[in-house]
Amino acid sequence: MTSVFVDANVFLRFFTADDSCQHESAEKLFREAAAGRVSLVTGPPVLFEIAWTLRSAYGLKADRILDVLSRIVSLSGLDLADGPVVEEAISIATKSGTEFADSYILASSRRLGAGCVATFNKKDFRKMGATLQHL
Repeated sequence: MTSVFVDANVFLRFFTADDSCQHESAEKLFREAAAGRVSLVTGPPVLFEIAWTLRSAYGLKADRILDVLSRIVSLSGLDLADGPVVEEAISIATKSGTEFADSYILASSRRLGAGCVATFNKKDFRKMGATLQHL
């Protein structure tokens, strides 16, 4: 079976449908994956790009962005690099109202066994319940 890495713009065209031809191509690819005819893979940098684009170019609010990211994570036939960290990050962001990227940093730190986070963004990391390194 063919394995295909999916870039952010394919997901964006699928979810925004702002280009009908590209939307149809993306939809076909995702149907092929769901049917088991192709294996899709992607990674966290793609999700960061999607979150940033949806916020900056499309003006979506955090809850809608997290909904899109959750839907991507649950796509049939998609293997997500660092999937458990991404899922935890979406959960943290949903509960705390923080950005996905910051939530991913905290989820990564926990997964790697770090006891605290060194950051100057204390306000958002405290909202997420992070233990902070004194700087």
